Amino acid sequence: MVAVCDRELMNTTLYREGVEIRIRGEFYGDRTASADEVRSALATAGNANLVGERTVALALEMGLITRSSCLMLGDVPHAQIFRV
Repeated sequence: MVAVCDRELMNTTLYREGVEIRIRGEFYGDRTASADEVRSALATAGNANLVGERTVALALEMGLITRSSCLMLGDVPHAQIFRV
């Protein structure tokens, strides 16, 4: 499982239609990763949880998701990847 969020979203809470998503270090970790590190992790991840414009853009560039598969939490994109 790879969990990545844009750094400015850490310790925030996002809402959509009664759904609340807390962006916390307990899940996303506390280490800052480069774009290349994120790409490398996503390339081999079985599952991924992605939040934020820059994070989701990396998965889009890699062809792992489409924009239409993203859930918008206000103006913040969220995507999940499950490989079987």
